[in-house]
Amino acid sequence: MPMDFTKHFVVVPTEFKLRNNTGCSWKVAVKLMNGRVTLDQGWATYAAVHQIKIGYMVTFKLLTPDTLKVIIFDNDGIEVVNNCGKHDEAFAAKE
Repeated sequence: MPMDFTKHFVVVPTEFKLRNNTGCSWKVAVKLMNGRVTLDQGWATYAAVHQIKIGYMVTFKLLTPDTLKVIIFDNDGIEVVNNCGKHDEAFAAKE
């Protein structure tokens, strides 16, 4: 994520809830590396289940201090809509 992203936090959370365009939520661990916020454990599963491919654009909007809205666009700029599917329960965010 961009370097300026961290300025929105007094303390960067250790975990984010990713909420997609259909309301499903996933937990991902957050790691600070060289002053950058990176998504760590849970992100690979999220990307695989949502079939994010090279060339896709992924946008993040901060909704709350620990929740990001994620919107995925394919190579043609069309929003990818994913229904809540079966995924690793370890990363399912409880509402």
